[in-house]
Amino acid sequence: MSAELKQLQQKLNIHFRNRQLLKQAFTHASYVNEHRFGHHQDNERLEFLGDAVLELTVSEYLFHQCPTRPEGELTKMRASIVCEPSLVKFAHQLDFGQYVMLGKGEELTGGRTRPALLADVFESFIGALYLDQGLDIVREFLRVHIFPQISLDGKLQTNDYKTQLQELTQHHNLGVLEYRIVEERGPAHEREFVSEVIMGDDCLGRGMGRSKKEAEQHAAAQALQHIVIPKL
Repeated sequence: MSAELKQLQQKLNIHFRNRQLLKQAFTHASYVNEHRFGHHQDNERLEFLGDAVLELTVSEYLFHQCPTRPEGELTKMRASIVCEPSLVKFAHQLDFGQYVMLGKGEELTGGRTRPALLADVFESFIGALYLDQGLDIVREFLRVHIFPQISLDGKLQTNDYKTQLQELTQHHNLGVLEYRIVEERGPAHEREFVSEVIMGDDCLGRGMGRSKKEAEQHAAAQALQHIVIPKL
């Protein structure tokens, strides 16, 4: 257990029984690729689990906090909380980026601040915490660090550009949006995606990212800057 991860546990007032789980949550695949003989495990499986745990705990929170809201609204509220920009915000606030174990190449290309990587690390941490201490401790962690950032109407101030663009186009009846991944480039451990957001025959925006979600967010952000709203 590194001194940094010991410091993180003290800061969060959470002490892992299985410290290897915590280490794994902060181990990126690029680090494992460069240390093949060190018996390291990357955080991708924990990310998968953490995603499901977040869906459950956030759903449970909204279900109890918003007893009069219909299913459709709860679904939208949950999506705004567990989307990549929100998870990146949480990871930034907890300084998770400084604890990630990266390969040299990923470090040199700014991986420590890459949105998709930070979102994955946050989910991995949730997965590790669930395995180590159970759902009640995950709920307590979210109650202290995450849920206070959610207003009573369930909104979270994040750069969720896809949701903003969707709401704008629906409000003005502009048409149906479609996201297309038009290009993938780079090696598997440094994959970059290019996405376009399309309405009819028009490309409204184009964006790049280290994940499909990140590329789509950047495409939506560009679209918001250039979209023309017809005057009534």
